[in-house]
Amino acid sequence: MSNSERRPLLDFEKPLTELESRIIQIRDLAEENEVDVSDEIRKLEARAAQLRQDIFQNLTPAQRLQVARHPRRPSTLDYIQAMTDEWFELHGDRSTGIDDKALVGGVGRMAGRPVVLLGHQKGRDTKDNVARNFGMASPGGYRKAMRLMNHANRFQMPVLTFIDTPGAYAGVEAERLGQGEAIAYNLREMFRLDVPIISTVIGEGGSGGALGIGVGDRLMMFEHSVYTVASPEACAAILWKDAGKAPQAAEALRITAQDLQYLGIIDDILPEPIGGAHSDPLAAAATLKNAILKNLADLDALSPTQRKEQRYQKFRQIGMFAEASA
Repeated sequence: MSNSERRPLLDFEKPLTELESRIIQIRDLAEENEVDVSDEIRKLEARAAQLRQDIFQNLTPAQRLQVARHPRRPSTLDYIQAMTDEWFELHGDRSTGIDDKALVGGVGRMAGRPVVLLGHQKGRDTKDNVARNFGMASPGGYRKAMRLMNHANRFQMPVLTFIDTPGAYAGVEAERLGQGEAIAYNLREMFRLDVPIISTVIGEGGSGGALGIGVGDRLMMFEHSVYTVASPEACAAILWKDAGKAPQAAEALRITAQDLQYLGIIDDILPEPIGGAHSDPLAAAATLKNAILKNLADLDALSPTQRKEQRYQKFRQIGMFAEASA
């Protein structure tokens, strides 16, 4: 993939970009002048590969948030298309008559097995983002998700959810249509489903908008995704009246996959290609598919009653702690 194809670039990638541009310039000059500089190019490419690895192995929480929000990061529909043998999208919540494009879902077949897949969907450009409401679902979106999950439960199909939203839409119309009630209803109903539920944070998991499809037997995160009660910008504005302190808030909120695994909130961290999932979407999709199939095999060994009890206990234990004696 060329430099131009990888744009837009993140600020911390600039040293790497400059080195890659130099490699391209040297290669072009060598071809024009018919000079063999293969040894020099190999050394520079090795240096670039090491620099890329060093950068992405030492990202701060604020930098991971930038990666999670990258406009070319694979979306729910990207993963569904890459992982399924066949896929048929379903529309509407059977209530308002409006199909929420910020939350997509349908039935598909993965490794020959029927499954229901659903998740938040952001856009690729400004026009698409406006149509998708930047991945911020309305009450109709969460009701559509619950309709699909009930369908899965009725026909004994596992539910696979993909989380990637800055939060549920907080507009006046969404509140009028019952945004809080729609999310709360999903939280309650997901606990009663008999079928396996696997949730994955593929990008940005924000607040109740993420939780509305996040009650699962397994919760996984890609290593550069984030999961948070509020965006660092919102947190900084509330605590310090200064959104510019978002990097400080990102540190305090413990939003990274590594932090959340340590706190016992998530079950698995999925490694990303060096450079982030957007640098090699097919490799990221293969990693996700393998993890889903492995977890499905484990959950299949349990009865519906055992799965529901484990699901319940998993969420009951989040936030529990014990004080050490002096």
